[in-house]
Amino acid sequence: MNTAEPISSQDLNFLAEAFRLLGDPSRRKILLHCEDSPKSVTDISEALELSQSLVSHHLRLLRGARLVTRVRHSKQMFYEVTDRHVGDILLDMLSHAREERRNDPQSDGIARHS
Repeated sequence: MNTAEPISSQDLNFLAEAFRLLGDPSRRKILLHCEDSPKSVTDISEALELSQSLVSHHLRLLRGARLVTRVRHSKQMFYEVTDRHVGDILLDMLSHAREERRNDPQSDGIARHS
């Protein structure tokens, strides 16, 4: 991205909504689970031990924010992270959190300011 290019209010609103959605632990788990390959609601709910209705609700919100897409295979829908950018954000932040813990084993990965 060209940092000299002005950032529109529409872009800022999109970022705010995307990060708000990423604030929910269940949605982060769903995104990370769907990062490597498309998954069905059943696959997601079983792997993450969440109800199918809750997974469906989260997926609807994530689709609305264009963080996941769905693909139909026969009669079943599969969900995957929209593109490499979304996956990279998640994996980079996960790497950052793990790096923080490696550097300070007492840390929970959350910076606290006085």
